[in-house]
Amino acid sequence: MKSKTQKISIADFSLTNLPDDYYEDPYPYYHALREQSPIHRFADGSYFFTRHADLFRIYRDPKLFSSDKKKMFKPLFGDTLLYEHHTTSLVFNDPPLHTHVRKAIGDALSQKTLVAMEPGLRKFTAGLLDRLADKGEFDAMSDFATLIPIEVIGNLLRLPRADRGMLQRWANAILGALEFDLSKEKLDYGNRCVREFLDYLADFVEDRRKNLSDDHDDILSRLIKWESDGFVLSDKQLYHQCIFILNAGHETTTNLIGHGIYCLHTHPHQLQLLREKPELINSAIEEILRYEAPVQLGNRATTKPVQFDDVSIPAGTTLTFAIGAANRDPEVYPEPDRLDITRNPRNHMAFAGGIHTCAGLNVARLEARIAVPALLNRFPALTLAGAPVRDKRARFRGLLSLPMSTN
Repeated sequence: MKSKTQKISIADFSLTNLPDDYYEDPYPYYHALREQSPIHRFADGSYFFTRHADLFRIYRDPKLFSSDKKKMFKPLFGDTLLYEHHTTSLVFNDPPLHTHVRKAIGDALSQKTLVAMEPGLRKFTAGLLDRLADKGEFDAMSDFATLIPIEVIGNLLRLPRADRGMLQRWANAILGALEFDLSKEKLDYGNRCVREFLDYLADFVEDRRKNLSDDHDDILSRLIKWESDGFVLSDKQLYHQCIFILNAGHETTTNLIGHGIYCLHTHPHQLQLLREKPELINSAIEEILRYEAPVQLGNRATTKPVQFDDVSIPAGTTLTFAIGAANRDPEVYPEPDRLDITRNPRNHMAFAGGIHTCAGLNVARLEARIAVPALLNRFPALTLAGAPVRDKRARFRGLLSLPMSTN
């Protein structure tokens, strides 16, 4: 690790001008930053963090480190629908809105819900595998990994099955707009997708309101019925929470499943170990989340002056932190660049932390625990059939294509 990082100059490191090899493998850059400048100041006065301990501190003090993104996103999006969405959604807000939405979702994502959804999820996954068996060669992303989260989130919101095909396009465009230094074309497309999503939800939510009954306990019904201390979600807030839940539940879990398949096939000893000891699947999923976190970067803004080591950071400063770097911090994980499915790293930060810990983390875990071994067991001779295509994004890490062969 030392020899690789010593070759990397961090003086010109910028999230708006990343080298091509960063997208393929950002971890040498993270290691270099952690070793040479763990609290790294950018030219615009913002800071970049790479140590696990610093992220742990940030996540656990939401009053000092705010998730409100209005100030940060205004220069990026202006007065657009992308700005409206990303400053209204659960993840980019502080209490009280954040608290109300989390409470409204409540136990719609509880262990009881997971137990109830598991048989249907296993049946759906088996049906996908039946179709793949007839193909011989397939793309593990488009033909498998992307379809499972869409099914799950669609069921949780009770979306008509015929409407679910639009979700992936919308999600990719809206979440993709959170990347750095985007073209006007991509921003315009992102705004168009928010508009299409809002138009769809206006009709869908209105229909649900008209047909709402006491036995409706899905996520959308909970959001519609939620009231606490006089707080009720406006229609606009409700729509944007639905967009966020649909997008986040689809994007990150798709990448988790894809990374699970890819990592195991590029680490054959770990794949063999999982075949011999299938009880390691829970530990394996946690290690894959650590090793290839689907969300690589997060942001906060300081509400008061704060000190990290000998660095004084003023109030109102944007902090960017590398979840992917924290998950490979050698102070926490020995040999951090080695995939080890026996490691069981429950303190990883792939699901964020503190009050902003991902509300759907156990749903994502369940999907991966079912999908990855189901594919491996159905096709014992499964191999990579070509070079994967990685999505060139800094904030979200995943694969666009993963060619596989069952022969």
